[in-house]
Amino acid sequence: MRTKKNPEKKQPASKETIRKRALAILLLVAIFSVVIVLSFLICKPMLEMAENPAEFRAYMHDKKPWSIIMFMICMFLQVVAAVIPGGPFEVAAGYAFGTVLGSIIADVAMTVGSLFVFLMVRKFGMRFVELFVPKDKLDQVKFLKYSPKRDMVTFILFLIPGTPKDIITYFIGFTDMKLPVWIAITFIGRFPAIFLSAIGGSALNNGNYIRLFIIGALIIVTFLVGSICYYFWHMKHAAAAKEEEKANEDAEAE
Repeated sequence: MRTKKNPEKKQPASKETIRKRALAILLLVAIFSVVIVLSFLICKPMLEMAENPAEFRAYMHDKKPWSIIMFMICMFLQVVAAVIPGGPFEVAAGYAFGTVLGSIIADVAMTVGSLFVFLMVRKFGMRFVELFVPKDKLDQVKFLKYSPKRDMVTFILFLIPGTPKDIITYFIGFTDMKLPVWIAITFIGRFPAIFLSAIGGSALNNGNYIRLFIIGALIIVTFLVGSICYYFWHMKHAAAAKEEEKANEDAEAE
């Protein structure tokens, strides 16, 4: 017969541990507050201005380089907040700055945002994630943890329109993915969709409505196809991931 071990009494946290926890909480509150404040001070006015495309483009050109910096901050916050859709910003980048420059600005800003999220999750774990993303949303991409080709799968998911890239961004911080690999995945993987949206924005600025219609239709079709493919792919692999997770838990319990 196995003898039950008496559970060890939990030692009270030391003053140093309490101090570190308090500082961590204060830092998280500060990050959350800064994101909210900047969203209202910069992103909200910029979105309102975008309702008048001509005024928006004129403002972006007259206020360079500060307009580029503000626009990049908005896209950075879009990734961190995880609830703001990035598509309109990508189109706006092409409209205001042209296809090439707009694509680069958008991709760099979103890559920096993804890098920030990755590092914060590594540092603070779920305490940071739950500021912006509900835990049940994170569970939807948990299958990536058990995928034998996780890095390649993540890259493919970033290439496909309609996949939850911002949620994946928060989850990857819990894996052992190397930082350079993550930077390459998010920069290269996001670029095709950003470039396509920027072409649409540039076509809108130039009054090329035939190209705008073609690009818009292509974006919608690829988004729908990507969403459907992701749904069935997720259903297949999520079940396998649950079985593997249960097997690991049973092995640890023995």
